[in-house]
Amino acid sequence: MTDFVDRVVATPAALDLIHEIEVRHGKVMFHQSGGCCDGSSPMCYPIGEFIVGDRDVQMGEIGGAPFYMSPSQFEYWQHTQLIIDAIPGRGGMFSLDNGTERRFLTRSRVFSDEEHARRRPIVVQ
Repeated sequence: MTDFVDRVVATPAALDLIHEIEVRHGKVMFHQSGGCCDGSSPMCYPIGEFIVGDRDVQMGEIGGAPFYMSPSQFEYWQHTQLIIDAIPGRGGMFSLDNGTERRFLTRSRVFSDEEHARRRPIVVQ
């Protein structure tokens, strides 16, 4: 059995916000925004209300919610672990964190050589 290193993780603050949002809206999913309307932010949507692209990459799950990004963004982020946090501020215009006075934020760190070899496999849609 391989001891995988997750490609995306969430801080306790992010997990708390996910739970709060799911109490109000039901199960959710995330898609890393590519920088258009709301900058480069993790966007939170109700399951089934955001159409995942045919080639989008599922990086993993945070708090039970699937986390996706486009193939072009994956090319840039594939060598890093994404750390999803929740900080004070306004969420993305279309994201469920909008109106909570907190917003999701993506931080990252480069995998070590040892971690790189143990990265969790991705799922391409």
